[in-house]
Amino acid sequence: MFKKILIANRGEIARRINQVAHQNGIETVAVYSDADEKLPFVRECDQRIRLGTAQAADSYLNIEKVVAAAKEAKAEAIHPGYGFLSENGNFARACEDAGITFIGPPVEAMARMKDKSQARALVAAAGVPVVPGSDGTVSDLKAAQEAAERVGYPVLIKAAGGGGGIGMQVAKDVSELEKQLRAASDRAKSAFGREAVYLERYLPAPRHVEVQILGDRHGNLIHCFERECSIQRRHQKVVEESPSPLFIDGKNAELAKRMYAAAVTAAKSFGYANAGTCEFLVQGDEFFFIEMNARLQVEHPVTEKVTGLDLITWQLKIAAGEKLTVQQSELKRQGAALELRIYAEDPVKFFPSPGPLNTYKLPELEGVRVDSGYEQGGTVTPYYDPMIAKLIAWGADRPTAISRALEALGKFEVEGIKTNIPLHQRILSSRAYQDGDLDTHFLEKHAKP
Repeated sequence: MFKKILIANRGEIARRINQVAHQNGIETVAVYSDADEKLPFVRECDQRIRLGTAQAADSYLNIEKVVAAAKEAKAEAIHPGYGFLSENGNFARACEDAGITFIGPPVEAMARMKDKSQARALVAAAGVPVVPGSDGTVSDLKAAQEAAERVGYPVLIKAAGGGGGIGMQVAKDVSELEKQLRAASDRAKSAFGREAVYLERYLPAPRHVEVQILGDRHGNLIHCFERECSIQRRHQKVVEESPSPLFIDGKNAELAKRMYAAAVTAAKSFGYANAGTCEFLVQGDEFFFIEMNARLQVEHPVTEKVTGLDLITWQLKIAAGEKLTVQQSELKRQGAALELRIYAEDPVKFFPSPGPLNTYKLPELEGVRVDSGYEQGGTVTPYYDPMIAKLIAWGADRPTAISRALEALGKFEVEGIKTNIPLHQRILSSRAYQDGDLDTHFLEKHAKP
């Protein structure tokens, strides 16, 4: 196992990785921007190195500075967390070239997954169903129009070089295509450094279900069941849970079995190792692969709660060359878990709400865990994602988990900023959510103030 790792991230995920590393006897190095100097993750790591200004390009996204910091600290490995450089193949290669282990998938696998449109083609060739779409990226408006006519309107325009729902645009008909194509391309270039986009058929009301994958570098690869991620705002997940209501009490067992098998097949087609996630859209008894995330997911704690796995510990072990000792047949789920992303944002308009945390007290309840990046007296800056914490609730069954989550939401004390806690209370209290009647347009239909 490693003696020292650098954590190339911030906030709650940096704290979580630090905690797990310490539990495994590993020293940690924090890197930080000027905006984050006083955050808990900086203080809690064993060593601290300043990267640069608040701008992500000068700090958390600066490959040369992050690798140089690892060399300075004599760290053997770098854990990228999620976001920032976590799915950047150039970063993984730079780590490798510097003799530093990248705690994530092999560089070759990341290269195969880098272009989302090419990744779709690769898994489709392996027999995994994909959403009908363009053959690769669309080079101009004419190519987009031809692809859209073939696929059928409405179409979803997506960045080839990134994921997480960033920059996705819907064109309902040919009159909207040019405007939405330009918007998606511009956002893709801004967020991922590449303006390339591709098209998929827009499914009007699917469920979004993802399958957690875990594999080592010795050819062992398993799935760790699914997470339901249908409740989203602006294509960003808000609530995640496991098991999906689709599969509780053995329902739709054949569909689940096919989806798990497809996820494993997709991961193998990339030559995948470490923790990753295959994302699917589900409509009726059909499911379609949309992308694979080559990293730890924000919502990984719900899988940990129902399986007992520590995914970050396994990331460390696999990166250090250890074999995966968990057999697929041994892996079981117990109970139900859900995660609520607590954002510093207006709960109605979803605008970020940066500012001082004059009061910030977290709930302490049975079956509830809160992963937070902040503490009372801190300041939420406007420079990064506005998520301030994740509330994870577990119960012997889904109603118990929901009840515990609602109780915990009522015990959050936050003053100085707006949060989306009222939104979560509306979601969890709604009849549709409690009945498991979920799709990607849930908020518009069921959670209005």
